[in-house]
Amino acid sequence: MAIEVGAEAPDFELKDNHGRTVRLSDFRGEKNVVLLFYPFAFTGVCTGELTALRDDLAKFVNDDTQLLAVSNDSIHTLRVFGDQESLEFPLLSDFWKHGEASRAYGVFDEEKGCAVRGTFVIDKEGVVRWTVVNPLSEARDLGEYLKALDAL
Repeated sequence: MAIEVGAEAPDFELKDNHGRTVRLSDFRGEKNVVLLFYPFAFTGVCTGELTALRDDLAKFVNDDTQLLAVSNDSIHTLRVFGDQESLEFPLLSDFWKHGEASRAYGVFDEEKGCAVRGTFVIDKEGVVRWTVVNPLSEARDLGEYLKALDAL
């Protein structure tokens, strides 16, 4: 079961597609975070969602907000994916320990071995203020993320 609205967002420490360490707690008191879990790089729905975010990036990466996208791919896969799709936001690897962050947020599919499509809008105090979880095959509505951010 996914983390609910009003809960404190579990902290994590993951490597991004450039090998840098990123912690959710690094943004506490500084920025709201849109935390987006997706199954795998190079798949149709995932690529479509992430490139849509890329095309509207100023709304998701700015002085008040940081977008963090998490998959169970290795950092090497994410590096190639990010470069190929010109993704200029952190692609975080939840590869090892496999699915640890995805499990903490309740969006890891044990049978498939990957995260489902879970998104969490986390405020500057580290509290989950909005969430949506979709099945693997169903893209999320990015407009809903913007409504949630506007409500903060």
